[in-house]
Amino acid sequence: MSTPVDYAVVIPTLGRPCLDDCLAALARSVGPAPREVVVVHDRPGPRHGRPPLSLEALGDLRRVATLLSGAGKGPAAARNRGWAAVTAPWVVFLDDDVRVTPAWRTEVCRDLQRAAPGTGGVQGVLDVPLPAGRRPTDWERATAGLAGARWATADMAYRTCLLDSVGGFDERFPRAFREDAELALRVMAAGWRLERGGRVTRHPVRPSGAWASLRRQAGNADDALMVRLHGRTWWERAEAPRGRLRRHAAVTAAGAAAAVFALARRPLAGAVAGLAWALGTAEFAWARIAPGPRTPQEVAAMVATSVAIPPAAVWHRLRGTVRHRGAQPLPGRSAPPVPVLPGRAARKEPTP
Repeated sequence: MSTPVDYAVVIPTLGRPCLDDCLAALARSVGPAPREVVVVHDRPGPRHGRPPLSLEALGDLRRVATLLSGAGKGPAAARNRGWAAVTAPWVVFLDDDVRVTPAWRTEVCRDLQRAAPGTGGVQGVLDVPLPAGRRPTDWERATAGLAGARWATADMAYRTCLLDSVGGFDERFPRAFREDAELALRVMAAGWRLERGGRVTRHPVRPSGAWASLRRQAGNADDALMVRLHGRTWWERAEAPRGRLRRHAAVTAAGAAAAVFALARRPLAGAVAGLAWALGTAEFAWARIAPGPRTPQEVAAMVATSVAIPPAAVWHRLRGTVRHRGAQPLPGRSAPPVPVLPGRAARKEPTP
């Protein structure tokens, strides 16, 4: 029998109630326990008057658990705070709203044991349960997209020495968006392979309001940073969906032109531009309504947000382009793809 893989688990959190379910699922899972479990509480602002975050749901794993305070700078910074505190040679990142399956600890060790020396990271398989008996909503479909996402840190293992060599996550990404793809691109550019493992983690769809899709448009600023750091072809290398930014720009331009022509008292040109805006908005709304449940509430939310999303997406992209116009890649050390870096003996992998 081979020696179990030595690994740590890092979970960034804002202290949401779903954290207890995440920790309890990890505790119930069968297989070798992690050397360390590090939970990084990243809620910004003063914590005076708030009860301390409890890790009791970890059960027997509480003895290897550590609770750290983040700086409120987002999940990238929180994960850096977490992995820098571990001594295991592998670190597995989990989101606080996932539920590992009963055999996850056994399966993650199997995934990591099978990793060749040049493999720097191994991704878990994400299962997003959708409601039975009806079509999923727009928000549910967006969450389900995680099942096909590459290198998502909802369940992603990296060699700790590798995170050292490339500088970890880029903390200029303040949201849970693109920071995982950005790290993966740097890892692969450094000569490491990333693979998909066989372990399964469930990612339930958390409740969300009608305007969640509008709030997500802030991620367009992060896309601007990705272009600055990795060029315009980063989508292909990261295997990420391209999105609708070009169509949003065209619809927004048509709406702006209609307003300008109306102020200039050019009714015919204004009508043409207005018709282009209406057709573009209607196409976008229907593309979101058609695969959904088509309830009155969902249709109303899709129509309202389909009007607001194109200009919001364009604004955030312009904002990001200006803000990150001088951004440079992180100055990571160019280390060869070997399991252990000098000076990291405490994180050395066991000999099979």
